[in-house]
Parts: sequence; C-alpha cells; structure tokens
Amino acid sequence: MWARDKSTASPPKMDSRYTSTAGLGDLNQLSAAIPATRVEVSVSCRNLLDRDTFSKSDPICVLYVQGIGNKEWREFGRTEVIDNTLNPDFVRKFILDYFFEERENLRFDLYDVDSKSPNLSKHDFLGQVFCTLGEIVGSQGSRLEKPIVGIPGKKCGIIILTAEELNCCRDAVLMQFCANKLDKKDFFGKSDPFLVFYRSNEDGSFTICHKTEVVKNTLNPVWQAFKISVRALCNGDFDRTIKIEVYDWDRDGSHDFIGEFTTSYRELSRGQSQFNVYEVVNPKKKGKKKKYINSGTCIVPSSYLVGTTYLMLSNVTQINFTVAIDFTASNGNPAQPTSLHYMNPYQLNAYGMALKAVGEIVQDYDSDKMFPALGFGAKLPPDGRISHEFALNGNPQNPYCDGIEGVMEAYYRSLKSVQLYGPTNFAPVINHVARYASSVKDGSQYFVLLIVTDGVISDMAQTKESIVNASKLPMSIIIVGVGPAEFDAMIELDGDDVRVSSRGKYAERDIVQFVPFRDYIDRSGNHILSMARLAKDVLAEIPEQFLSYMRARGIKPSPAPPPYTPPTHVLQTQI
Repeated sequence: MWARDKSTASPPKMDSRYTSTAGLGDLNQLSAAIPATRVEVSVSCRNLLDRDTFSKSDPICVLYVQGIGNKEWREFGRTEVIDNTLNPDFVRKFILDYFFEERENLRFDLYDVDSKSPNLSKHDFLGQVFCTLGEIVGSQGSRLEKPIVGIPGKKCGIIILTAEELNCCRDAVLMQFCANKLDKKDFFGKSDPFLVFYRSNEDGSFTICHKTEVVKNTLNPVWQAFKISVRALCNGDFDRTIKIEVYDWDRDGSHDFIGEFTTSYRELSRGQSQFNVYEVVNPKKKGKKKKYINSGTCIVPSSYLVGTTYLMLSNVTQINFTVAIDFTASNGNPAQPTSLHYMNPYQLNAYGMALKAVGEIVQDYDSDKMFPALGFGAKLPPDGRISHEFALNGNPQNPYCDGIEGVMEAYYRSLKSVQLYGPTNFAPVINHVARYASSVKDGSQYFVLLIVTDGVISDMAQTKESIVNASKLPMSIIIVGVGPAEFDAMIELDGDDVRVSSRGKYAERDIVQFVPFRDYIDRSGNHILSMARLAKDVLAEIPEQFLSYMRARGIKPSPAPPPYTPPTHVLQTQI
C-alpha cells in the first residue's frame, strides 16, 4: 500500500548504515482497492536533548504506523542520520498513501545514533511523538508542531511535521552546479562548500529537498551531477520558488553560512545560459557593508529533463463537522439491554460506535476540534416540549463539544435527562447546517453533517426538499442507520441510483451517503475492525462530493484556509 521516496539524494555526512524499511503493503488490507492520495511528510526538530558528552547528538527519526485491527506498531522507515545537531532538518521524506476516510495513526521516535548498529535499542532514546496523518494534513498550512515526549522530567524539544500532497509528476531532472570565488571561511584553509536546496511553501516557509556532497578545500567547487525528481524539487510547479543556500562544512555541525540565491525549476531547466548565473548573497553582510557585492557566484552548467509529467489538483480544505442523533422512542428504552441507546458499561452501543468511528477521523480536519452536537425527536426538561434540533450539551446558544470525546459525553448525559419520543424529523438538522454552509460558498470551508438514526423517518417530503436545497451548498450528509429496520427510505435519500428530487426539482449533486451499521458488525466480535470498516465507507464519497461542488462553480481550491469562525448559534425548537 505504501511506498518510500527513493529520489532524494544523500546529504553531506549522511550515514549510509540506515535506509528506510520496505513498504508495509499488508498493513491495512481494507484499503487495498481504494484510491489514495500520496502525501509527503517532512520532519524537522528543534532543541533536541544532547546525549553526547563532547559533541552534540546525532539524530535519526524513525516512523512507525499502527495497524487497525491488532493495533500493532510496525516500522515504516527511517530518515538519514545527521551528525552534531540538536535542530535537524531531515532530507529524507516519508511518502504515505493517505486515505481521507481512515484514521492513520503515526509514531515518530527520535534517537541519538552512537554506533553502526541498526538495532535501535543500542542508541540513546530522545523522545517520541504520536499523531495521525490526518492531523498533519488538517493543520493550518499542513504544518503540525508538537512537543516531543517520552522522557520523564525532561524537555525533549519539538517536532515539526509538514505534509504536502504529491502530484502525479513522473519527471526527473539531472543537474550539475559549480561556483566561483566563494568566501573563505576556514582559518587554515579555504572553504569546504556544499549546497542545500529548499522548495517554497504557500505560507512563505521552505522545505528542504536536497543536499549536495561536500567539496573539500576550494573556493571554486564543481559538485557532482545529481538526479532529483521534479516532484521533490517543486512538486510539478515549474514556477515555484526554489531557494539554494551555500555552506562551508564544519566537522562539529556548526556549518558556516556563505550565502543564498533563489530560482525556479523553469529557470534551472534552461541549463547553461546567462539566466543560470546567480550571485550568492549573504543578507547580513549586505546590510552591514556598503561596498559588499556578493559572496561568489553559482552556475548551472547543465540540466536535463527525464520522464513524463502528469498534473493533478492538490488541496486540503477546512472541514466543519456537525453531529445529529436520533432520540425517538422507536430506539427503545435506554434502560433496557434491547435498546439501541442502551449504555452497556463494557462496550459502546451502536450509536456510540458510529459517532466514534466517523468523528475520530473527521476531527483531524477541524482546526479547533469543536463540534456542534444536536439531538432530535425528544421531550426536553423541564416542561417536556418536543424538539427536533436541541443541543446535546444543554446550551442552545453554544452547542459545541470539545472533540469527539466531548460529543460522546454530551450524548450520554442527554440520555439521562431527555425523554425519547418522536416523530423522526431530519429536515430541521439538515436546515440547521445548511444555514451556516450558505454563508461560506468560496470553497474554503466544507460542512459535513453526520446523522445517526434507527431509520424510521417521518418527514420524508420535507427532508427531500432540504437535501435538494443543500445540494447547491458546500455540504455533505452522512446517514448511519442502526438497528434492524429495512432502511428503504434511507436508501432513497442516498441518491446513488436515482437523484433525490422535490417538487419537480432534482438535487444538483449527490450529497448523501447512507450505510446500515449492521453490515459492519464483525462476526469475530472485533469492534475496532467494525468501526474502521464503517468509517472507511461512510467517508469514502466526501472528497468527490467536495470536488463536485468546486467543479460546478469553477472554484480553484485555495490552500491553507483560515479556520471557520461560526456565527452565533440560535437553535430553533419545533413542537
């Protein structure tokens, strides 16, 4: 299923005793037939622990991925070793197949390498970080910073994880660089120069993508030609800014900065020409010395393209997730084991499983992890009025819950305070989310409503009308049916075979995905596997539904949208 990046050249002082392990094709057989997006994850660390006595740590990062069924952690790959630094920017990337609809748990372990042994137990542990791939992708700018933990009483520094969706560019480029009259940095010699290549990001930051070898004791180096994928260099965008820094190598890792320049793949691809002679500039020197011109020049004597290019659209958008739960009497008395809402002290009920399975994945794409959680079809205290749109947390002005765990807690509290009643009306909660989706139509936000129900719907005509209206908005509806009902009405709302219509108008696009929970009960009793299968299928259509909205309006997705700031909620109560 997953493959490793083999295109990035080795950096100076890279220790060849470590290479990435083989891809874990058997890690998740459930996903084998599902199209995936390839995501490149870059790793940097700051302020790592110093485990060496007479020098600094020599860090390596090891990535582990977790299986869905047995929860076993298995090694996916390793970065290179970087000598003598507490602030490594690893060149070697981790390339993962990314499934929006699955929770992909990752663990990054850091070690200080002390010998040539590949056995990690023989090296000093520097700490670890747990996260999901969705958490990285869903962070602002797809850049996640987390503290490194795992050593009690020690501040272990931070890890910086950056994800970028890879396009289908198959090109590679063979390039060579040389330089003239670089600054002399060594007291008893000249300089030992090497180049570091960075590609620019949307937020103005840069990601390391290549290092050349070190050429010893010269101010006029000629570096060896190297091959690098265009995907690694600029992800297929020929005009994307590429920054190249020139350093003088030092044994202790405190490499001296000589200068820098910027270019693009389009310029580099011209090879030897007047356009590919660059002044190497040190901004600090330029600011201090009026007569400063440069710290040398860099030349691209040759550049050859290899391969074929395919371009694809890449984007991550902000998801806004809302939960709606069926509290009608047809679910049965919650105090009885036969009820679909029965609170078994030893395992989740069907409602709890559906909420946790879908919510734990979607929450990674919501910046503040605060979800409106609604109930419908119950009598509310203290006066027993019937509501089809009430806040599970009891606060109609602020129905937000903190993460999926907060939703679960509010759900259980509501079961103890409200009276299950009826009828089963979907239209109010659909219209509730539609009101907010109608305020953000530029493609920067997308709204997902999860309805968990026993399927005995009472307002079919009104629900169809709500779906037809919502099909014009940046919105999707997931319906999970629990219990033994036939669910014919839910299948009709799904619209896979016949598009939903109301009063002679058809839905602009298919925005409803329905699945019956009973189809995902694992016969072996493995509820974790049941939840994984459920989440995979209910979320599988969301990316295409989002893209269909964008295509219909000619909107090009904008990367790194700002977090959604919801307007003040005012829940309407139906009687």
